[in-house]
Amino acid sequence: MALISIADLVAALPSEDSWGPSTSGDNMLNGVPYAPFSKGDKLGRMADWTAESKDRDRGGRQQYRGNFRDQQVYGSGSTSLFTIQAAEDESSFSVVDNTRTSTKRTFGRGGGTVFRGRGGQRGGVNQRGGRGGFQRAGAGRGQDRYNDNRGGRGNRGRRFGWKDWDKPQRTREPSVNVRPDWQMLEEVDFSRLSKLSLDAPEGEDLDSYGFLHYYDRSYDKAPVKNAERRLQSLDRAAYNVTTTQDPVIQELAEKNEATVFATSDILSMLMCATRSVYSWDIVIVHQGDKIFLDKRPGASIDLVTVNENAQDAPLEAAEATVITHNFAMQAVTESEQAKVTFAHPNPFYNEAEETEPLASKGYKYRRFDIGLERDEEPLQIIVRTEVDAAMKHPTGGPDQHLVIKALNEFDSKAPGSGGALDWRSKLASQRGAVIATEMKNNSSKLARWTTQAILAKADAIKLGFVSRVNPRSATGHVVLGVMTQKPREFATQMNLNLANGWGIVRTVVDRIRALDADEPADAVKKYVLIKDPNRSVLRLYSVPATAFEEDEEAEIEEKAEEEEEDE
Repeated sequence: MALISIADLVAALPSEDSWGPSTSGDNMLNGVPYAPFSKGDKLGRMADWTAESKDRDRGGRQQYRGNFRDQQVYGSGSTSLFTIQAAEDESSFSVVDNTRTSTKRTFGRGGGTVFRGRGGQRGGVNQRGGRGGFQRAGAGRGQDRYNDNRGGRGNRGRRFGWKDWDKPQRTREPSVNVRPDWQMLEEVDFSRLSKLSLDAPEGEDLDSYGFLHYYDRSYDKAPVKNAERRLQSLDRAAYNVTTTQDPVIQELAEKNEATVFATSDILSMLMCATRSVYSWDIVIVHQGDKIFLDKRPGASIDLVTVNENAQDAPLEAAEATVITHNFAMQAVTESEQAKVTFAHPNPFYNEAEETEPLASKGYKYRRFDIGLERDEEPLQIIVRTEVDAAMKHPTGGPDQHLVIKALNEFDSKAPGSGGALDWRSKLASQRGAVIATEMKNNSSKLARWTTQAILAKADAIKLGFVSRVNPRSATGHVVLGVMTQKPREFATQMNLNLANGWGIVRTVVDRIRALDADEPADAVKKYVLIKDPNRSVLRLYSVPATAFEEDEEAEIEEKAEEEEEDE
């Protein structure tokens, strides 16, 4: 190949009088054209002589390069510029393949070696050998631990399937659409929120409403084989009223009992924000010197998520929500003679209008001091907390208050299971492994439930394990067992830092008070705090004072129409 002199390079440069991109005639250097390229191309091999053959073997399909799958491969469109006609004496030339051929079976295109355990084909993927259990062959003793998703030497991390790396990332939808007249005031990522901390006191009880039935202890026993309890659908009146519509909170606000008001389900979502993956939103109403943490009608906060923190999380929130409510009502012994009655009746129940009996539910309004030494005035928050049942103290002390929740089993063989074990075969023998997997896949949900129990000063949490009768049908469910956890100990197991949660609450409150420092005393300001659906970011928006009122009116009309249809 001839060498190119410096004079030739200078001559190839554009003249001083020229400006702008060179013409097509200038793209020549000593008669040799150069291949076009893109700035987004990644530098790889200097030359890949097998690229053409690979494309031909794959049916002419262009090669993919991870995240650059939609970009043209460097030089793929210009290979014809450098094609050379083969000489006649080279037509008979061939390369002898002297590589050893393997006699091992391979599974799929490019897959690793797979062997089958003893027996037929009834086994599952995550079984350890046994009847029909498939295993992926590997070296060393860590192979069995690999199949059990507990990791081993060199086998830690998520188990990837065929072309998992090439799957497009799921785009989640926001819980509420941002309107053009909303103004974004601040954006903060989770890494900053996780550094906040505030030690809050235990709190004090202000008042209590409702009643509690006693928990049915028979659910704590292991179910008899082939005689599992079916989950029933009970018609009971249960309420989940938001903060500003709670008559008790309105009365406490008028008496200036605190500055901030919230319910435990809303406050727990804010305190556990850094664990959330799905989008959610909280409406903040600043009226005078009072701040109310509120929610919209039909907000996503009311839904119970399923495997939110797992890869390819399923969308079964409606089913999980119904299961949790039904199990809490079914796991008590209803008796008018034996129940715990609080100081006041249920504040949301109207005997003249309701036809269904009340569900076992106790509301405890508790006050927490979130003030600092530098505060000129005390800063307190009142929270409406909930408990679901009562239980006799084993040593004869006062009755214990329980929070009852339910975990629903997602198909362990389906995408999105997050490596969950089969509850029917593993719940009795490996209960610790089952709950550990649930703490990983449902970190946000379990953290919220634990925070709610601590806010209510509950003595224990009853976690029911509910599974489908038929994995393909969402109509029938059975209760496989119940686990008892103490809220504080459970928080320690899942590394739940309540001080961080209180720090997030105090930071949001300070931000809202600073925004409205110069507003009149009777002014009403409204804000929306939204979790980004696809990023670990919170955004604070200023919205009109009349925002979401149309949604509330529409919900009232829908309820009225449903009542007319029922009549």
